[in-house]
Amino acid sequence: MRVLIADDHILFRQGIRSLLESSGRAKVVAEAGTGREAVARAHQYGPDVVIMDIGMPDMNGLEACRLITQEMPDVRVVILTVHASDEYFFEALNSGASGYVLKEA
Repeated sequence: MRVLIADDHILFRQGIRSLLESSGRAKVVAEAGTGREAVARAHQYGPDVVIMDIGMPDMNGLEACRLITQEMPDVRVVILTVHASDEYFFEALNSGASGYVLKEA
């Protein structure tokens, strides 16, 4: 599985990359620190899955999710966030996200 990690915290991206790659089931093909960068990298690298934070500079993760899923319907986006509210959960699903996971999980 080819994965793009989008989060504005580089240490968090590195930790997720390490976990995914050590599993042997995923290859991280790109990382992004902003929403716009996530959309551009999704087009550039064609991942199977995007792991996306909500709170990012430039463009939030929900808008980036909406663009990616509209423009690349085969790409699945999983929101990985600290936001535990129903409002964000339903907005993520309405934006095309395939999953919603709390960072504390």
